[in-house]
Order: sequence, then C-alpha cells, then structure tokens
Amino acid sequence: MGQALAIKSCDLQAARNNEEHHTKAISSKKLILRRGQSFTITLHFRAPVHSFISTLKKVALIAQTGEQPSQSNKTQVIFPVSSKRDQKSWYAAVEERDATSWTLSVITPADAIIGHYSLLLQVSGRTQHTLGHFTLLFNPWCKEDAVFLENEAQRKEYLLNQNGLIYLGTADCIETKPWDFGQFERDTLNLSLSLLGMDKEVKKWSNPAYVAQILGALLHALKEKNVLPSSRTHVPPEESLPNKCRGSVSILHQWLTGQGRPVYDDQAWVLAAVTCTVLRCLGIPARVITTFSSAQGTNGELLIDEYYNEEGLQIGESQKGRIWIFQTSTECWMARPVLPKRYGGWQILFPSHSKGGEVLEGCDLVPVRAVKEGTLSLKSAISLRLNHAISQLFASVNAKCVVWKCCEDGTLELTDSSTKYVGNNISTKGVGSDRCEDITQNYKYPEGSLQEKEVLDRVKKERKKYRRDNSISPPSLETIDPLYLFLEAPSSLPLRGDAQFSVTLINPSNQEKTVKLTIGVQAMYYNGVPAAELWKEKLPLTLSANLVKRITNSLFFSNFEQNPPENSFLRLTAMATHLESNLSCFAQEDIAICRPLLAIEMPETVKQYQPLKISVSIHNSLDMPMKNCLITIFGKGLIHQEKTYRLSSVRPGNALKTQFQFTPTHVGLQRLTVEMDCNMFQNLTNYKNVRVVDPEHPA
Repeated sequence: MGQALAIKSCDLQAARNNEEHHTKAISSKKLILRRGQSFTITLHFRAPVHSFISTLKKVALIAQTGEQPSQSNKTQVIFPVSSKRDQKSWYAAVEERDATSWTLSVITPADAIIGHYSLLLQVSGRTQHTLGHFTLLFNPWCKEDAVFLENEAQRKEYLLNQNGLIYLGTADCIETKPWDFGQFERDTLNLSLSLLGMDKEVKKWSNPAYVAQILGALLHALKEKNVLPSSRTHVPPEESLPNKCRGSVSILHQWLTGQGRPVYDDQAWVLAAVTCTVLRCLGIPARVITTFSSAQGTNGELLIDEYYNEEGLQIGESQKGRIWIFQTSTECWMARPVLPKRYGGWQILFPSHSKGGEVLEGCDLVPVRAVKEGTLSLKSAISLRLNHAISQLFASVNAKCVVWKCCEDGTLELTDSSTKYVGNNISTKGVGSDRCEDITQNYKYPEGSLQEKEVLDRVKKERKKYRRDNSISPPSLETIDPLYLFLEAPSSLPLRGDAQFSVTLINPSNQEKTVKLTIGVQAMYYNGVPAAELWKEKLPLTLSANLVKRITNSLFFSNFEQNPPENSFLRLTAMATHLESNLSCFAQEDIAICRPLLAIEMPETVKQYQPLKISVSIHNSLDMPMKNCLITIFGKGLIHQEKTYRLSSVRPGNALKTQFQFTPTHVGLQRLTVEMDCNMFQNLTNYKNVRVVDPEHPA
C-alpha cells in the first residue's frame, strides 16, 4: 500500500488558491489561505493506483502548527480523505482522479487556529510524506468566521488597502498624512506571525479577540521599549532621511529586530498604524481613528482640571489627566460571543499600561457600542477589567474641563470659562476614497441631545455605586458682577507668517470695571504638554458700563522669542481679571502651524510600462530662503525604489517647479508620495493617486 501511494510530488496550486483566498498580493508562490474556505491540491504518485476505494479508506491528511503539535490542544488535526463534506471540521475529498494523480479539495473550519502549518499524508496510520506548508489566516469573507464583514467595499478598505491616511492636527485644522500600511509586503506576514509567536498559547490563536489583544499588548510594549526622545534641535535634511516614518513595515522591523527606522516620542501615534498593519495582515479588518481633544489619564473621571498662571499660560498637570490635542487608536472588527449580542462589530484596542502580569492584561478590547452607551457594567466572563477600560474610554470622549488660575500667593481661583468639551471630530479614512469620515456618532450621542443626557446621567449613577464621586459635575462659579470674554482666532498660522485674532470683552453691568487682560502664546505638543513659552502681552483696560469692547491683534513669528519646536501647535490664551472682585474669565484656541504647499501635477490615468512625467512645485511664502532642499519621491507600483533629489534654494516669494519621469509597473490604483525637507522644516508631504491601466486599455 505504501509503495502504491509513493508520492512523486504535490502541487499546492499556490497561485490559484491564493487568488481565490484574496492573498495573491502577499505571494503567488507560497500557499496562504483563509480559514473556512476550500482550497485545491493535486497529489502525483510514482506508480498507478489501481484499487481506489480500498486505498482511499486508509488515507488521511495531517495538518499541524506550533512548535509542539498535539491533537489534545488542536494544534494537530488528522482527518481522512473521503467524499463526505463536513464544513464544521477539517476535511478532504477527491474531486478528480486518474491512475497516477488525485486532485483534493481541502477545507479548514471557520474557527481553525491561524499560523504556519505543515501538511502531511498518512497511510494506514503512518506518516508517509510531507506534502508542503501553508499559512492560515482569518477570513472576513466567511460568514462563520468571527471576523466576517458583509460589505465588500469595507473588506477592500479595511483589509486589502495598503494606502492609508492618518489624521493629525487639531479639530479645526485636520492634517492628512499618507501612510503605507504595507500588510502585503514580503516580510510583513512573517514579522506579524513572529510577533504573535511571542505568545505560546497557540491553541488560543483561533480566537480573533485573543489574537488582537495579544498583538496590541506586545506592540505597545515594543513601542515603549523602542521609542526615542525627540530631538528638539534642527536636523539637517541629509541626516533626517534614515529616520523617516512613512510606513509600518520598517517600524515593525525596527521594533522586532532593532534594525531599521526608529520612532520618536512625538511620533508615538504610529503605534496605531503598525497595529492596524499587523491585524490586516492576519485577516482582521482594522482601521486607524483619530480623536481630537481627547481626555487622557483620567482613570474614568468625567472632570479634568487645567491650571494657568496669572499671565494666562498653562502650567503644571492635573492628577486627573489632561486633554490631548489629538489621540490615535486602532479599531478592529469582529463578533464578541462572550459579550451580549449587540456588542460585536468595531472594537477599540486600548493599551492598559499595566506593569507586570500577563501579556493579555496589557491591552483591552473595548466595544465601541459600549462606549457610546456608557455601559460600565458589561456582564461577561471578562467584565471586571473590560468595564474599567470602558470607563476610561467613555471619559476620553465625554469628560469636561475647568480652568483654574494659579495666583502668585499659591492660591487657586476658578475662572469663568466656557466648559471645554472633548471627543471632537473622531475621524478615519472613508471607504473607497480619500475623504475624511467623521465617526463621532459611533462614540457618543449628539451634544445636547436627550440621549446624551440620559447616558451621562446613567453613568454618573453607576459610578456612585462603586465610590463616592463628587467631581463628575463642574464646580459652579457664582459671578455676582459678571464679565464675559470671547476669543476668535484662525485655525492655522502660516509658518513664519502672521494671522489676526480678536478678543471681545463684555461688561453687561451698570458699573465701570477695571480689568487686566493677559494674552499669551505657547507651543504645545500633541499630548497637551507645554513645549515653550513664545509670547505674552498685558493690557490694563477700563470697561465702561454696558460696554462691548473688541481688541484685534496679530500673531507674528517674529514676535516669538524662539521658534515653535517641530511638530508642535500654538495655544493662544486670553485671561481677563476684574481687579475689584479678582474674578477671571478665560478663553483658549489651539492653532495648527501651516507649512508651504507642495503641489503635484500628474495625469489621473496612465498606462502600465509607459513613461510618466510629473511636476512638483513649491512656493516659498516664508520671509527667509529655503536652503538645502531635498525632494524624495516614492510609490509602490510606480517607482522601483524611493528616489531623492537635491534642489536649488528657493528665495522668498519665489517658486520652484521640477519635473520627474518614471515608469509604472503595476496595474490598479496607486499612490505617489512626494516629501520635501529643507533648512526651515522637515516632512512637508503631499500625495496623489493615479490609476494604472493595461497597455491595451485606452487611458
């Protein structure tokens, strides 16, 4: 019998199977499959098989994964080759045959363990031949898989699209950053499974929730280990090139091997992007989201204190956390059978910052629905830690902030300020387009709505069950002699340019008021930490009864004693203090620093293997020359490898326009990214999409 079934070769039909399993972009030579879906292999025998039925009864296949495969923990499965089909378990059936070959249809169950597998042929209870190796991934196309995503456009976006967009900046001035997820690059799958391999509970790799949590915890730990302090001094363009953050793969490689491009602490948002890459690579739909004005470090408190000195500049840090200008995180899509039914769908990977303990405790998987509904007592087997994470995320998008004035004598005075709301403009890339999609409605009910009030009231009652909490409502400030202050400022300020702002003071009383108005500008990092004091001004004012006074001023870079650090924001503050009552009003605006525009001109559609010309231009709107200009161009399927060009200086008020030519190699929608560095700034980036068509197709 063994001789009759001596294997000459096994054709795993990788190209065909990968095409059917949506993995051809990863490889056409190595077999990469998605669970719950059949694949085809062909066995070629050295000698004719004459007695098919009797031989078939003694033939089985073995699929095994992990370092020590075992049937007891389901890392080894032995299943017969037959004509019966059972889609809930492993099976193989002969679809076609002749004397010297069998074509088998093999299916894996929708809850199989993911990872690298070996496939073996067993005859009469003995392992006879290794047929080959394959990799098994989660399957969003399979209804029985927990990661099933019904909409094909969403599958293409959240699983197959490598060209991402990440949103940074402020709620009023959102910056779009192109990002290369690279989930189908040559090394990404092995890097992702190597990362997962740090966890030894291979038998649990069938559960996407477990896999997502493990990966989230491991990546968070690796990020904390590998992130370097940012350089606050200017780096020459030539030295900055090795440290560019343009995509996930080089960063993942750096974190796992110590070789590659490092990440700096002002680029810590790349954790969300790298996590998204690994999840998509393994078959879990994922996306990066950005929350603007996000309350962090609150431990679930719904009130944040901010402290400003008498000059209106932020100082110190509240023990109840602070408001970040923006915060990025990763969502992934899956069913959650251990939770109540309606809590499947989008889940937030939330690093818990735990020290020590199990790896799984380093990251929670929080249903977005639970955050919106304020479900702090979710009943499940994992509810204790999960409920704490829900509480923190609920606060991150619902907390309110009050401002305190720190007097010179050390006392604190509550200011009369408009309560700041958090959790604004929660954004992600739109499906099938480059538009920014606002998904705030997924996280909270409309501000001021009856549903929002009901949720907030329920959360406050729920919190009081567990501890005394008198800080969930902002303290009141009874102003006997009111004074009102409003601040209007632009959402962005041109680099080394100027912009106007106005302060409006209203004295609604019938008495004259003597007021000290202080206006200040600070540089702020994205995590709400002050970077530098840039400018301040004090104005003594006398406000007549029933007066509305508007003061207009301009912000000039030349007014600042020092330039804002790279990747920082401007915080403009105004504080008006009534000298008789010592009561203060406060207002604040965060301003993005807007850099020159890098323009790209190119056709929308081009032919494969046909030379393509593009034009890149930049207008120097600064008051100083742009020197040491370097332009880097890159784009998968368009350029074999990134190219860097040194350009001449650009004088103030002048424009520089340069043409480049390259040859597209891959059909489909591709992205060209252009990046510029000079003595004045780094990482000035723009991109443009182009559709590459077959040469016979009319462009």
